[in-house]
Amino acid sequence: MFGKKRQTPQIDKEQLELIKNAQKRIKQKKRLYAHFVIFLLGALFLIIANTVLGIGKDVTFFGKEWFVFAILAWLFLFCYHLFNVFVTHNFIDKDWEDKQLESLVAKQKERIKKLQQQVDKEYPIETVKKIKPKKNTELTIIVAAGENNAIGKDNDLIWHLSDDLKRFKSLTNGHHIIMGRKTFESFPKPLPNRTHIVITRQDNYKVPDGVIVVNNIEDALDAARHDKQPFIIGGGEIYKQSMNLTDKLEITRVHHSFEGADTFFPEIDTAIWKETANTFHDKDEKHVYSFSFLTYERK
Repeated sequence: MFGKKRQTPQIDKEQLELIKNAQKRIKQKKRLYAHFVIFLLGALFLIIANTVLGIGKDVTFFGKEWFVFAILAWLFLFCYHLFNVFVTHNFIDKDWEDKQLESLVAKQKERIKKLQQQVDKEYPIETVKKIKPKKNTELTIIVAAGENNAIGKDNDLIWHLSDDLKRFKSLTNGHHIIMGRKTFESFPKPLPNRTHIVITRQDNYKVPDGVIVVNNIEDALDAARHDKQPFIIGGGEIYKQSMNLTDKLEITRVHHSFEGADTFFPEIDTAIWKETANTFHDKDEKHVYSFSFLTYERK
């Protein structure tokens, strides 16, 4: 319709450069072809001039007519021209290749940048950190600790809380319980319906049948690998070694600070652990201290 602008086809810069190089190549070939035609006509003219017209009939070089050397000299110039067209001035010359390489590198960098932005958008770093590999076991620490993280003195508990012992029995029943030698020796006998794993550096450490003895926490975890929820039950040093390996904490927080304790539980870093359950129990005739059952899970 009237007044409607005609759309002009847009040519990519790289395509335009390619066209220009092609046009340059065509001109080079045309000049080479013209040179070849002139060479043929010129050679024919030199032969006729010498043999028919008698021009320079008596002139010879090394026993050959002069036109032979003239034609050879001209042939050398034509070959030089031919070499320049097909070798020296290649269609895709060095400068053009360098430009294309720079362009390709720039495009790849831009593509990588866009992909990185897309990945950052779809999978933020915070989200990626939360993605955990699927594990076959949920290693759990179970402990009772005072407000100052005291857990014992002289290889024994500082308190006796009936509900805490019941909770320990309920949670660990049917599972592997991992402990240090001193913790194991604090039991009158192995706890029923549990697989005991004792960590000790002592050689030939004697234990009752059914008790597993290992030398380090890694071997203890390997021995309990088929248990979906093995428990770490103490003592203080074993807790420290296993904190970075543990998935869950079952804490009985006794609401009192105990002086004179010699064994302590590590500080709980709330940047790593999230409290998921909290049940308070006030003190009564069976419980000298108030306490809370706390559950923490790794973030």
